[in-house]
Amino acid sequence: MTTRIDHIVVGAASLEDGVKYVQNELGVAIPKGGEHPSMATHNHLMQLGNDTFLEVIAINPAGVAPQQPRWFGLDDPSIRASVAEPRLLTWVANTTDLDAMQSRSPINLGVITPLSRGELSWLFAVPDDGRLLASGLLPYVMQWKTDIHPSRNMADLQCRLKRIHVHHPYAAWYRSVMEHLDATELVEVHSLGKNDVPFLSAEIETPNGEVTLHGKL
Repeated sequence: MTTRIDHIVVGAASLEDGVKYVQNELGVAIPKGGEHPSMATHNHLMQLGNDTFLEVIAINPAGVAPQQPRWFGLDDPSIRASVAEPRLLTWVANTTDLDAMQSRSPINLGVITPLSRGELSWLFAVPDDGRLLASGLLPYVMQWKTDIHPSRNMADLQCRLKRIHVHHPYAAWYRSVMEHLDATELVEVHSLGKNDVPFLSAEIETPNGEVTLHGKL
């Protein structure tokens, strides 16, 4: 089983807000991606190098409300309130064997769900209640059903993901979970005080210099 960073996720109340946020923070206009009919969400996408990408996601107001909770906690009132100002919401890891990762994980990663869009197909572990895993600090996990990572067909706006950082009061617990996911090298973990609020951040190299996106609640 091999685990890699797949993409980082910016949540927004609307795609327009999310695109403006990326423009303001990174200085680039992230192009339109597509829709996820089964989740009633839509996105904009751009590659970040090394088979990774940035996704801006929002509820699709034109979509049909799904039967199950949307992914990324987008039905949670507290999450909706938190993305009224767009922010780094969570991240996604991909693996070569999602079943094996699920069986090894000390936490429930979600129901392995087949999804597709156009010529792309993938497996995605979606929690029953749609929640963010550890408030977005632990990754959603997936497995692509393609030989070439789809980010290679996304717009290259000369932005590159340098590092994901997790700041957590129980850093040893976090590292233990990541070890089970074979993902300890994917993020840099920082210890916080026991009363501090955990948060996520991502360093991105842009045409205008290095920028850090923050996911603090």
